[in-house]
Amino acid sequence: MSYRYLEEVAIADVAFEAEGRTLSEVFEASALAVTETMVDLDGLSPVQSCQISLTAEDLETLLFRWLAELIYLKDSACLLFGRFEISIREATEWELEATVWGNLIDYEKMSLRLDVKAVTYHLFALEQTPQGWRARIVLDI
Repeated sequence: MSYRYLEEVAIADVAFEAEGRTLSEVFEASALAVTETMVDLDGLSPVQSCQISLTAEDLETLLFRWLAELIYLKDSACLLFGRFEISIREATEWELEATVWGNLIDYEKMSLRLDVKAVTYHLFALEQTPQGWRARIVLDI
């Protein structure tokens, strides 16, 4: 599982590519990239947890909703997450069950970076590779 920022793709926004051997790993790497865009991960503590359940008709939409939910929780509850346990399965739709750990935003103690407004569909991609899965994401900041 890994991710890297793509400075050559988006100048005004933030773009990254995430990889994982499994779907869960690429979803986790994508979540970490979104969080690291917003805050130094070393400043996060896993003191608060949340359960997240999502469904979607396809995997790309599920990934989009997953990242959008993390941004929503940042905006609505002031929560940032740095640890994730994710389970993804296909039933009548694709289903994601996740437990996420993090803490409330502390403007005095955390090293905040950029405020991510949204995930975008610009260049949005999730594909299976010989090594696993790769996602390409552009964030609106």
